[in-house]
Amino acid sequence: MAKVKPNISKATVGDSTAKPKDLKNQHRKEKKKKKLFWKKKVKQAEKKLQRDSKPATALPPKSPQEVSSNWKVLQELLKQKVANLPSALTAPKTYSKKKCTAKDQGAVPKRPTVNGTGKALKLRPAEKAKEDHLAAGSAKLGMPVPGKNLSQVKRSGKDQKAAQGKGSAEPEQRGLKRKRRKAEVEQAEAKPADIWFDDVDPDDIEAALGPEAADVARKNQGLTKKLQQALVKEAAFEGLTKAVAMDCEMVGVGPKDEDSILARVSIVNLFGKCVYDKYVKATEKVTDYRTAVSGIRPEDLKTGEDFKVVQKEVADILKGRILVGHALHNDLKILFLDHPKKKIRDTQRYKPFKQEVKSGRPSLKLLCEKLLNVKVQTSEHNSIQDAQAAMRLYTIVKKQWEASLRYKLKAGEK
Repeated sequence: MAKVKPNISKATVGDSTAKPKDLKNQHRKEKKKKKLFWKKKVKQAEKKLQRDSKPATALPPKSPQEVSSNWKVLQELLKQKVANLPSALTAPKTYSKKKCTAKDQGAVPKRPTVNGTGKALKLRPAEKAKEDHLAAGSAKLGMPVPGKNLSQVKRSGKDQKAAQGKGSAEPEQRGLKRKRRKAEVEQAEAKPADIWFDDVDPDDIEAALGPEAADVARKNQGLTKKLQQALVKEAAFEGLTKAVAMDCEMVGVGPKDEDSILARVSIVNLFGKCVYDKYVKATEKVTDYRTAVSGIRPEDLKTGEDFKVVQKEVADILKGRILVGHALHNDLKILFLDHPKKKIRDTQRYKPFKQEVKSGRPSLKLLCEKLLNVKVQTSEHNSIQDAQAAMRLYTIVKKQWEASLRYKLKAGEK
């Protein structure tokens, strides 16, 4: 068999006849190959380092023992970190809600990562991940973080929450829209019904239309259920009784509103039930309706009764009866009526009331607040309510009041 001769070029054997240009080209090609080879090696080494440096994704602990052991390890790591930190960082600080500047907070020195050349070294991915993990743990426990001040830690925590909340932003917005719609519906339902009744007892409205309509009527008349229960006896006689209470509302007339004329008269029986309530037509030009106090408006007087008719009807009701009220001389004067003195029970002039509230001329509001523990005349006055309040004050001391009057009569006869 013939031997195969190896194909050896003349240039490699060291032929003296080889050209110098071919040798130079050959050297260049070899250098390029070496460079490419080492570049690939470096890239492979870097990739290997990156794979090795990636932190292992630890699964969450399942058993309570694993949880407690992990917690203990984390605490020990944090204690070591805090022990290594300077005392200026570990000292407790009180932070106000105001934004602190970098000067106030004091810049925390970063860990020195400088080599011999004076250039700062970059942290490896593994070290960076470890440091971030420790920073997150110390931020949760409220401890200072090395290389970060508190404002940076708080900001990073907010950024994380914002990033987590982006996914659930749409459902939250839908939930807010639903809540707003629900609130709007509730507000629409909560609006009071437009119910208006003139001179109708709320109890009658309740019997006819229900408790909701009665509550609206009480609100319009300045009464609350609690106040009405305190002043009016429920399921009581609604007709005229031996004692009645009266109150009048007036409006201003004349150039300086100094004079007054009758605008409304209200009478209630012994149990606080309204037996008479009428507006009166103005006999003169009204210059001041005194709405803030009287509660009278122009439309009320337009539909009112004539003064003489009201005067006669009131006189017929009061005839032979005990008249209760507060500062009754003003009401009788405006009605141009008179009433026997022995039949008048004025709550403003009753001495035990004056002594109780320590006032020479106590107001109806003060008497009700101190003796009945109810508030009247909080806004516009209501003649029905004022008459009911006066009657309630009389009924709580009726026996003593009447007994003292009988004793005076007997003493006067002797």
